[in-house]
Amino acid sequence: QKAARDLHQLGCQCILVKGGHLADDATDVLFDGDTFHFFHSKRLDTINTHGTGCTLSSTIAANLAKGMPIKEAVEAAKAYITLAIEHGFVLGKGVGPVHHFYELYTKAGLSC
Repeated sequence: QKAARDLHQLGCQCILVKGGHLADDATDVLFDGDTFHFFHSKRLDTINTHGTGCTLSSTIAANLAKGMPIKEAVEAAKAYITLAIEHGFVLGKGVGPVHHFYELYTKAGLSC
């Protein structure tokens, strides 16, 4: 919360502080200058997390472009990235990617 307040004082209108590297759950904090909003998700035991930050930020941007208010845009993006992390996959060696299209694959009846 302090980091969000400090960044807000530098001129940012809304700040999202990601909590993916915290020890407990993966709680993100959104500060709009007046109110803190907390977005909780369980910690997922996986190394396949390549692209999480870029995916989260671009999903928020896409949701805002669709006209969603900031809180709802972040909430939907958090749900999307959590599902993508949960179904990430091994590709090559080391940290694998998240599964951006998991929901589409399941809706189409394809195996992931």
